[in-house]
Amino acid sequence: MGDVRATLWIMSLVLLTSTGGFDDYSCTPETPTLNSSYLTSDIMVEFTSTSVDKEYIVSFKGYYSGTARQRYITSALRNVKEVSWRLVSRSNPATDYPSDFSLVQIGNNAENGVAALERHRLVKHVTPQRKVTRTLVSREHRPFQVPCKEGDRHCWTLNWKSRRMARQQEPVSDAESFSFRKLMKAVPLQVTSALQADVLWEMGFSGKGVTVAIFDTGLPKSHRHFKKVKERTNWTEEKTLDDGLGHGTFVAGVIASDQECLGFAPDAQLHIFRVFTNNQVSYTSWFLDAFNYAILKKINVLNLSIGGPDFMDQPFVDKVWELTANKVIMISAIGNDGPLYGTLNNPADQMDVIGVGGINYDDQIARFSSRGMTTWELPSGYGRVKPDIVTYGAAVRGSSLKGGCRSLSGTSVASPVVAGAVALLYSAVSHRSDVVNPASMKQSLMASAQRLPGVNMFEQGHGKLDLLRAYHVLNTYKPQASLSPSYIDLTECPYMWPFCSQPLYVGSMPALVNVTILNGMGVRGHIDDKPQWHPYRPQNGHHLDVAFSYSSTLWPWSGYLAVYIAVAKSAGNFEGIAQGHVSLVVVSPPQSGEEEQRVSVVKLPIRVKIIPTPPRRCTNEFFGTNITTCGIHLATSLETTFG
Repeated sequence: MGDVRATLWIMSLVLLTSTGGFDDYSCTPETPTLNSSYLTSDIMVEFTSTSVDKEYIVSFKGYYSGTARQRYITSALRNVKEVSWRLVSRSNPATDYPSDFSLVQIGNNAENGVAALERHRLVKHVTPQRKVTRTLVSREHRPFQVPCKEGDRHCWTLNWKSRRMARQQEPVSDAESFSFRKLMKAVPLQVTSALQADVLWEMGFSGKGVTVAIFDTGLPKSHRHFKKVKERTNWTEEKTLDDGLGHGTFVAGVIASDQECLGFAPDAQLHIFRVFTNNQVSYTSWFLDAFNYAILKKINVLNLSIGGPDFMDQPFVDKVWELTANKVIMISAIGNDGPLYGTLNNPADQMDVIGVGGINYDDQIARFSSRGMTTWELPSGYGRVKPDIVTYGAAVRGSSLKGGCRSLSGTSVASPVVAGAVALLYSAVSHRSDVVNPASMKQSLMASAQRLPGVNMFEQGHGKLDLLRAYHVLNTYKPQASLSPSYIDLTECPYMWPFCSQPLYVGSMPALVNVTILNGMGVRGHIDDKPQWHPYRPQNGHHLDVAFSYSSTLWPWSGYLAVYIAVAKSAGNFEGIAQGHVSLVVVSPPQSGEEEQRVSVVKLPIRVKIIPTPPRRCTNEFFGTNITTCGIHLATSLETTFG
């Protein structure tokens, strides 16, 4: 029943929002004069993922030299009749190191060739090579007048257009234009100031000692905004390290620029990974090699503003898990497919990754920001809450290719805002680096986030990034387990929507909530014994039947707790609120210098509204088992009522 409920939920959200739109836009600074005219453009970001014909990624169970991997593949395919194959060479900075995969092109008899490879004792799995294409569609619009103060260098223009809502294509009224211009004039000069990064700078923290990897379109050599570019590497087939598009330069600027449009962590060491070509094409194998190199370089923070819809690319997903297992804190954009629900991008939808959504400077969820729930679990289960947090992603200023600043919007902008903040936070607690890991950083960001009023959890996650509160939480953090969401209140609307939209009763579908377990005590852990339900009898908790399914192992840093909430048969005529809590004990192995296991007891409060079971309008008592008779009666009743 859970799979049906989850599938119907996501289908209903698609129908509810099918009149919504997709918008991602850019805002470019000009040198304004009074009543000057601006030409604006929308930047639509789309991703497509397709299999590459005859190319396969052979993933091994360990890291081996190129010679050894070739020997294993040759051995596996030796006895396969009429199969032709060759290894696809890869030339990049990771070539000289052992690797856990090979790229193989199989001509004829590919099905038997793949089966033979999968039978080899050292092969983990064989999957098609995938090609990812990112499309940036710029659409210019007619100029409109923006009154600016004379001499104001920072007068910004912005326009957007929906692809799905016809009404947004209608002319804007004078009143709407006036309101819109007022909003744009409120855009702050520096996103760092909006989040009070200068307070931590004044305390002497600026990202020093933190290594940050930026997976994007590259960075120009000797760009004047950056003082600590440790390394630029190219993972594409193009023979250049430079950024031909400007997206990678902008993202790097939001994280670490120290001039003009300021970044959060100007003293962080930047490792630039060029993983997209100037034609905006990338391949799974490019990412895998680059990820392996990031692990070798002991990267602390990794920003991936470019994601895609394909969570079925198993080698990619496995490698993200391996990255975070090696204490790499990954931050990724949740996607620009809002306002539709169930449109999250990968890897931002993974439990071990910090998935970031976007808001504007009025603290409203950006229309373009993708919404949860996650769709991994459908149709056999229920999705998780994502994004994890939201932050500014509309009209944010960052570095342009040739110096100076530009302004862009999208969750690919919100992601480096969080990545820069994380790098700054990391440097601020460098004396406690032993407790900083992907889970503890995520826990701190979630615990300190500001809840946005009137917004549900599948739009905002835990709320808006609060940099200073996150610093205080992280500075006093003790290794522990935590839950997301941290409670279940089916009476709290709109935050708990759609769960709060209907009370429960005897015979109704149970409420299913997929809770993420974050384990800041260690990369691996487990739930001791099993979760326990504790009803509060004075608060009618005995009227609830609560059941669970959960991860047998928490790895890396996370797992799930699925909670099934139904009304007990004894409460057929009860109306009121029922409460209780679920408890679970999370255990992790002792860390360096410790002798005893790490233990954390976690509680999940539950609050549910129960109503008496509604009477059935069409029952056997009146109509027997003839559904046709029942339908005729209902049709007659409707005709009588509405004419």
